[in-house]
Order: sequence, then C-alpha cells, then structure tokens
Amino acid sequence: MKKIFITVIILTLSIFKTSISKEPTDLKFIEMEVLRNGDVIGFSKYKFSKENDFLKVENETKFKVDLLGVNLFKINSKGTEIYKNNMLISFESETFQNKKVKYVNLKLSEEKNQYLINGSSYKGKASLDNVIGNWWNYKILQTDTQISPLSGSVKKQEVKYIGDELIKILDRKINTKKFSLKSKNQTLPDDKRLDFIIWKDPNTKLILKVTYERMGKWEYILKNYN
Repeated sequence: MKKIFITVIILTLSIFKTSISKEPTDLKFIEMEVLRNGDVIGFSKYKFSKENDFLKVENETKFKVDLLGVNLFKINSKGTEIYKNNMLISFESETFQNKKVKYVNLKLSEEKNQYLINGSSYKGKASLDNVIGNWWNYKILQTDTQISPLSGSVKKQEVKYIGDELIKILDRKINTKKFSLKSKNQTLPDDKRLDFIIWKDPNTKLILKVTYERMGKWEYILKNYN
C-alpha cells in the first residue's frame, strides 16, 4: 500500500432534525472514526473558528494499519484552511506517510484570480474552481476539479448522482442523496485515481458518509460533533 486518500465524514446530532438547516462551517468541531474492513483504525478531527470575515478550518488525521502486530501503513496529517468572505485564501498541510513527508502550501494570488501551489507533488497554478479535497466541504460535489490536501496535486473529477438512499447513522435514519466521485481520467494508476461513494444530507448540505475500496474497504463515519 503506497498512497491512501484521506477522506472525511461530517455529521451532527442536532442536524438530524429536518427543521434545522445550516452550513457545515457553522459547526465548532467534527470528529469521525476511520475504519478499514469494519475495524476502527484511527480518526479525523476538524475544528472551525471564525473571526470577523475570516474562517479557519484545522484538521488532524491519524490512522495506522497493523497486521499480526506489524505496522503496514501509517498516516499523521495536519492541515489548515483559511477563508475570507467564503473564499479560500490559503491552505497549508504537512503529512507523514510512514517515513515519507508530503506537504502543501497554497495561497491566493495578489490578483485574486488563481491559486499558487507549492506542493510535494505539484508546483504551479490552479483555477479558483478548485476545492480542497476534504469531505467537510459539500462543494466538493459541485466542482469538476479538486486539490489534494496531502500533496497539492490538481485532480479532475466527475460527480454523478446515483439516487436517494435511506441510511442509518448514529442510530437514526436519514434520507440521503447518493453520489459517485471518480477521476475524469480512468487510466490513472490505482493509487492516484479517485473512486468514492458519498452520501449527503440534502437538508443540511452535510456529507454523512464516504466509502472506497483500496486494499480493503475504507469508511469515514461520524463519531461526534457540535
């Protein structure tokens, strides 16, 4: 196993009330479990803080895969997104993947017409259509291009609506919208190709669940939020 895409599940108990509708950025924090083949192997946590026109989203993700007491794969990642008036103006992350270090330093250009990226796998420019590939942001389902939160690479994607589906989260049933998100270029190697199934709450705009297959079944499921 060489590369694993970090994904995020977002949810809140109060949000299960259909009369409540608010943006994910109105939350204070999100905690979710990372599962592989049904076993909890780690967590991903997000903290939201606002000051005047600025929003800061801080993420910490840790998980590891062990087999017979031997560590096969390990991720330790931290990242910070900064928005001003709902526009992304900077993103920084550092990720330790086993013994390999990945990073992203992104900023909005002075002309405010493009992003400038210095990443471990991409250095260059990107259009404002891009969204950082973290699942707290439902706008990932409304764009055809995203930026890897681990390495800064720009990924073209296709999002398709599959249908409605009733799922059970935290002992509650929610009628969701189900989507697939795949790389536009399906000839990419497996470790570079996007291939996710995503469940979104249409009332709250929150992504409730994400799954994918890569050397096992991976899931990101809500544990707590406020």
